[in-house]
Amino acid sequence: MGELRFLLNDAEIALSEVGSRDTLLDFLRLSRRLTGTKEGCAEGDCGACTVLVGRLAGGELLYEPVNACIRPLASCHAVHIVTIEHLRGDGGGLHPVQQAMVDHHASQCGFCTPGIVMALYALWMRSPHPSDAQIETALQGNLCRCTGYEPIIRAARAAAKAGGQDSDILEAERGRVSRFLRDVPRERLDLRRGEDRAIIPADADDFAQIYAQTPGATVVAGATDVGLWVTKFLRDISPAIFINHLMKEITETDVEIRLGAGVTYAEAGPAMARALPQIADYWLRIGGWQVRAMGTIGGNIANGSPIGDSPPLLIALGARIVLRRGDERREIALEDFFIEYGKQDRAEGEFVEEIIIPRPQDAQIAAYKVSKRAHSDITSVAACFLIRREGGKITEARLAYGGMAGTPKRAAKAEAALLGQSFTEASFEAAARAASDDFDPMTDMRASREYRTAVASNLLRRFWLEQSGEDARLTRLAEDCT
Repeated sequence: MGELRFLLNDAEIALSEVGSRDTLLDFLRLSRRLTGTKEGCAEGDCGACTVLVGRLAGGELLYEPVNACIRPLASCHAVHIVTIEHLRGDGGGLHPVQQAMVDHHASQCGFCTPGIVMALYALWMRSPHPSDAQIETALQGNLCRCTGYEPIIRAARAAAKAGGQDSDILEAERGRVSRFLRDVPRERLDLRRGEDRAIIPADADDFAQIYAQTPGATVVAGATDVGLWVTKFLRDISPAIFINHLMKEITETDVEIRLGAGVTYAEAGPAMARALPQIADYWLRIGGWQVRAMGTIGGNIANGSPIGDSPPLLIALGARIVLRRGDERREIALEDFFIEYGKQDRAEGEFVEEIIIPRPQDAQIAAYKVSKRAHSDITSVAACFLIRREGGKITEARLAYGGMAGTPKRAAKAEAALLGQSFTEASFEAAARAASDDFDPMTDMRASREYRTAVASNLLRRFWLEQSGEDARLTRLAEDCT
């Protein structure tokens, strides 16, 4: 019922036959023969499949890089998809980003090159004069196995110097694209490919109604997790409800930040940076640019993963969530949502609608992520700490960890060791020893039980060293943690 409508480069697309497991990558390569977009990992990790997706955000047309391999086709309603075949420079020649890649020998086997070009193209449009840090951040989600990154970074610098954004094809098409996206009807779509069913709600109220009436339906937001269910586990997710366009509200007040569950990491980033500059590095280590552009805060909470990156931070901050079923809502502390591995405090037909984050007042805060790769990697151990002091004594300690138990969890014994104590090395040493008794972590491919236990304790020691300014000892401890 209805049609999935979007722009693909300069062509209008309308599809009435779409299944829940259809991916954007397969549509591009198999249906449209746009083979510049590659399949590398099929899990949103390597970036070879990077395309740009343009959407209206607050009335403005915003383009972001995404991983086509895990992007469901059904999530592409009312967007503009741009593949590398659409790029061109003046007179139909190479685009400045492509020319810079050639000039600086930034490609070797070439397989990953189209995805790298698309990520740098997104940066080139958004930041005409990027710093090296911005370039490196833009490339977090693109793995190059043979060329090395230095010539790619030189190419990014050269493309920035070449300029030309004002005459770029996407700038020239902006008016037409915006009109098309505004004119696409926002109505419920119920699409099928055989028995495979994909439902796209018109709005959040429509979603609440559909979910309450469709027991067992799979809810798909950013698909950075569900996408792997399809590509890696070949799981049947039908009927699936696609909600990546819903619950996008961000409200900032003097006392709290309220995020709709559909807000992505990229969308939440500016508000979080304003409220919590201490966590900027942690936030940028959540996936790569492509994952942050797709993954949602609500989805990261709802899937209940013990290694999700946002729950430890939000638990440490004392966040609450709003759960909705139909027209009924209830509010609970985020830490109470996680019951045990694979089990959350959520009834059938109930979903996470909103996240409420108190603005920290007079607190010392830090967030750490330990993983095998520095960027775009799954967490081995995450730790987020909030400490409040009064009169030289610790009056509040919220120490939340990920990767240490079957759910994101606070370190109760370590917290107890700190409460009422002076802010001293001895207090944090006692807390570090207590933390080893708070958890019984597992051994897996990412880390051993012993390593996780040692890291959990050492991160408390690191927090003390950072907050007390003992930089020399911090350097030695950082080496021990890695």
